[in-house]
Amino acid sequence: MKPEIAIIRIKNLRLRTFIGIKEDEINNQQDIIINASIHYCANKARSSDNMEDALNYRTITKEIIALVENNRFSLLENLTNQVLTIASKHPWVELAEVEIDKPYALRFADSVSLSLCYTRETSS
Repeated sequence: MKPEIAIIRIKNLRLRTFIGIKEDEINNQQDIIINASIHYCANKARSSDNMEDALNYRTITKEIIALVENNRFSLLENLTNQVLTIASKHPWVELAEVEIDKPYALRFADSVSLSLCYTRETSS
């Protein structure tokens, strides 16, 4: 039987951090919005109802919050990559995607966002 893939989605996690290269961005926190999708095999969790058989999305989210709130970032690429590293570090994760929006980064746009994706390499 093919393993069942579960998808954890963290939607619209709204945080504030220092991000950017302009003086006002360096000196003032800005809002960011994080969306993450984490795919993992959930066969054990589906039948056991035991937290140790599942990925703990609360733990993942707390780690993302600590990263964002306790650091400064010049580039959205770097921040997105660091969040993706957290989302994908558990060995059960097959695929993870992270998108981070920086609202009002451009004058006539709602936001600018950057997405990165991780896929676990399978050994042949």
